[in-house]
Amino acid sequence: MSDCLFCKIVDGEIPSNKVYEDDEILAFNDVAPQAPVHFLIVPKKHMESLDDTTDEDAALLAHIMLKIKDIAKELGLENGYRVVINTGEDGMQSVKHLHVHVLGKRRLLWPPG
Repeated sequence: MSDCLFCKIVDGEIPSNKVYEDDEILAFNDVAPQAPVHFLIVPKKHMESLDDTTDEDAALLAHIMLKIKDIAKELGLENGYRVVINTGEDGMQSVKHLHVHVLGKRRLLWPPG
């Protein structure tokens, strides 16, 4: 999508601080971190939200979830981390491209908000 912020990051039109990339996904540091380590993982394929995924996306979604632990380990999140997917208006999804937040390197509070 031509007006999607994350599509522009994936395409290299907007620079990012990449932490991981392969043929299907891109992970980069959040520009407004809420923890000492806060990165996002986005599929390179545009999907507006988790609600827009189908059974055909199962392998991609599994790939994202399995890569989280590898990236977290590389970034020193040995004490744990939080994985968040905001979906829709009430879920406070601010960018309409599926993305996963991974936060760590500090004790995270519950409930989150």
